[in-house]
Amino acid sequence: MALLEITGLSTDIRLSKSVVHALDDVTFSVNAGQTVGLVGESGCGKTMTAMSIERLLPPGGHIVGGSILFDGLDLVKAPESTMREIRGGDIGMIFQDPMTSLNPVQTVGDQVAEPLLLHRGMSRAESREPVLEMLRMVGIPNPERRMKSYPHQLSGGQRQRVMIAMALICRPKLLIADEPTTALDVTVQKQILELIDGLRRDFGMAVILVTHDLGVIAGRADRVVVMYAGKVAEAAGTRALFREPRHRYTEALFESLPERAAGADARLYSIPGLPPDLVDPPPACRFAPRCRFAVDQCRTEVPRFDRIKHDDGIQQYACFVPRTEPLPSPDELMARHAAAVQPADTDARTWVAPTRFIPEDGVPLLQVKGLVKDFPVTAGAVLRRKVGAVSAVADVSFVIPRGHTVGLVGESGCGKTTLGRLVVGLETPSSGEILFRGRRLDRQRGRDRQEARRNVQFMFQDSYASLDPRMRVRSILREPLEIQHVGTARDRDRRVDELLADVGLPARAGERYPHEFSGGQRQRIGLARALALEPGLIVADEPVSALDVSIQAQVLNLMKELQVERSLTYLFISHDLSVVRYLSDVIAVMYLGKLVEIGPAAEVYASPQHHYTRGLIDTIPIADPVVEKAKAELGVRGEIPSAIDPPSGCRFRTRCPMAQEICAQVEPLLRVGGGSSQEPTPAPGAVPHMVACHFPLLPGTAAAMPASVIGEVRTTGSARAGGASGA
Repeated sequence: MALLEITGLSTDIRLSKSVVHALDDVTFSVNAGQTVGLVGESGCGKTMTAMSIERLLPPGGHIVGGSILFDGLDLVKAPESTMREIRGGDIGMIFQDPMTSLNPVQTVGDQVAEPLLLHRGMSRAESREPVLEMLRMVGIPNPERRMKSYPHQLSGGQRQRVMIAMALICRPKLLIADEPTTALDVTVQKQILELIDGLRRDFGMAVILVTHDLGVIAGRADRVVVMYAGKVAEAAGTRALFREPRHRYTEALFESLPERAAGADARLYSIPGLPPDLVDPPPACRFAPRCRFAVDQCRTEVPRFDRIKHDDGIQQYACFVPRTEPLPSPDELMARHAAAVQPADTDARTWVAPTRFIPEDGVPLLQVKGLVKDFPVTAGAVLRRKVGAVSAVADVSFVIPRGHTVGLVGESGCGKTTLGRLVVGLETPSSGEILFRGRRLDRQRGRDRQEARRNVQFMFQDSYASLDPRMRVRSILREPLEIQHVGTARDRDRRVDELLADVGLPARAGERYPHEFSGGQRQRIGLARALALEPGLIVADEPVSALDVSIQAQVLNLMKELQVERSLTYLFISHDLSVVRYLSDVIAVMYLGKLVEIGPAAEVYASPQHHYTRGLIDTIPIADPVVEKAKAELGVRGEIPSAIDPPSGCRFRTRCPMAQEICAQVEPLLRVGGGSSQEPTPAPGAVPHMVACHFPLLPGTAAAMPASVIGEVRTTGSARAGGASGA
């Protein structure tokens, strides 16, 4: 018998003048000990389904039909007093944003203890030991001290662990995790997902994992429910869905993934248009207005579910024109990526990519030379004496020519954002040089400095926080033009209309406020603002990290199109190497303030030479359950050391599987072939593949998941899974 059985669930939200039909006839079940993934675009109904289960609906929201049977009890009909006992007791919830979900004026210990006080009747003293045990279980370092900390004193990953501890402290039967790893870097994401999976096994609980990331679902879920516009589009066992998705919406989600692009020149598929307005949804198939395969029947009739029987359960889908062929295998995708890399010479110490990187006049648009940024650490309430320094950026050098993109990757805390802020002038370097068109930015004065500021713009990670909520979009885009005294008022209005058109928004969007737009639309507004003064260089700090795959594809395609049209130059900061590989000409990998590897994007991704780079690639969630299971033990392990007292020698040695004595004594230099090689002699105008490692991985031996391993695992998995047969 299922622990949770949802049948025909329909939820409406009453507004002042209309009704939003948020969920319509949603049906699925979750067995004890099972993980079910809910996937789909933003606004498709994933979170609303989770909130309906908990009966935590927004103002005006109410369940208008269906049933939610939890352990035999219909939660739809249960009184509120019963729901208060179930929430936090038998059903735990991990919310998407821990910073806004945690109480900023309560200590971590008090917040984790609260469910025990409410649901188990414990005193505060009695709750201390269970809270400490749970904090240890979720991997919080030094839990005795962290119990007294406040949320703002923790990192993003630690705050997410605290949310998990709060959700699990009462040992619930069902855990609902709503986007638990959104915007976290890949290593922290892997740790959080492994933690949830391990606790699921230990406690024997069921898990509903809500996410837009198909790779996250592939390695963790037993069954997947794909939602679109408030309805279930497809549901199947994980292996069946990822091997042969049937619904055209599911297919479109897969095709939007950056790793499925054949190369950097290929355009990502993005689903046209936007999800429908659920005040008045389409009368037939809700995906038909955006579907490239739609026929007349799709626009006039509501599709019913067809079913196929597999060894891992029933696959059901509601589509008149289903996909009938399997998706490309990881082996085929890796062959596509490898085809994009054609080295001129296979010698590890002399190989250079044929990509031109230095312009003919010899002056790149941006040059960073020996850049250092240390933040002082002070003590004392009055004198504030310096007691140390945070080494945020340590002797970093690179160049970007006009019209190219350098992708900067690494975990949170590696110095990526600090480096970006230094380039745009939001921070002052401790030492080193930043040259724009051959001239130092920090030495320019007057009109030259003003011109330089216009030419270097920043695209922020959180588009909502960076847009003034009290200003209309037109005023936001016009503001930099007014500050720089560009043209007349009429010229500025005309320029704003042009910017909105450039980023794919109508002119009337200028009269709306930021909160009236979706996340992807706000990111387009952020890009438009960065383009307002026609800059030469845009520093983009994690611009797509929190977007679902289809919106992410739209923003990435837009950035590439504008780059071609305007010869834009990007410094693209991200923790996702698959996104960086798609957008960038060159990948630079940063660890604890230092560059550890840099080279042509396709080459670095296909054949990384630093152990940290390989660990990052191995940690990226891949939308294939067989591959995810095979590389479960791979990836970067351990916690990043403190930047106040970084390790001697190679800073990565404390987490490196190949570290030896020399790694602690001698800092490896960034050179072709590694730290022990001779000075590189790259061909003129070409990008050398450089690595700072005493024991670098050999080219061709460091793929994230060798094709032979994938083939062996896939063959074994297929033999176990068996074939599909019509039901």
